[in-house]
Amino acid sequence: QVQLVESGGGLVQAGGSLRLSCAASERTLSSYAVGWFRQAPGKEREFVVVIIWSGGSTSYADSVKGRFTISRDNAKSTVYLQMNSLKPEDTAVYYCAAGRSRIFYSGSYYDYGRYDYWGRGTQVTVSS
Repeated sequence: QVQLVESGGGLVQAGGSLRLSCAASERTLSSYAVGWFRQAPGKEREFVVVIIWSGGSTSYADSVKGRFTISRDNAKSTVYLQMNSLKPEDTAVYYCAAGRSRIFYSGSYYDYGRYDYWGRGTQVTVSS
């Protein structure tokens, strides 16, 4: 059982930045892919970005490419999401999730149903 805890959300003006963190209880995530999803009120949960722990390959949703950056810290078993140039449409609850690395290689990482473990989410609000 992997426990995930997100932090770092908050209120920011359009154009600003936030850094989200996702701390995992598992000492090693080498067999996992860790993704960030977001869900705005009344909308479906949406894929944002994924990183495969072993090797660090990533994939981003088109809507965040060039603005968001995912990274990981092996020693801390933590994944970070640096969000720059934030827009009001980025407003959502952001969740991190972990799934076996095969979901990355199979290309199904965009499907939230493929992930086994989820955090409780952190609210990001971008004002215009």
